Amino acid sequence: QVQLVESGGGLVQPGGSLRLSCAASGFILRAYVMSWYRQAPGKERELVASIIDPTGRTSYADSVKGRFTISKDNDKNTLYLQMNSLKPEDTDEYYCKKDSGSTYWGQGTQVTVSS
Repeated sequence: QVQLVESGGGLVQPGGSLRLSCAASGFILRAYVMSWYRQAPGKERELVASIIDPTGRTSYADSVKGRFTISKDNDKNTLYLQMNSLKPEDTDEYYCKKDSGSTYWGQGTQVTVSS
């Protein structure tokens, strides 16, 4: 049974940092494209970052390039999103997704950037 469980969201001031985690079970994370998405109420879900092959090659949305880093720990079967220099416009619900083969979503974790 595939499960993705996000954690690490919270309230942070502008300019601060957070690290999101996505613990995967039921499949080998390194064998699949894994992504982080975000969504604000009333808006479409937006792709933030992906690890697109087993070598760890990554891609990012222009809005987060240079600030966010996607990574994975194959031993822990866990995906991460390190978010630095956070801005109020980064406030969203963040989701991890198994983005190849059969696709699965996590339940989401809320990130709020506010002073």
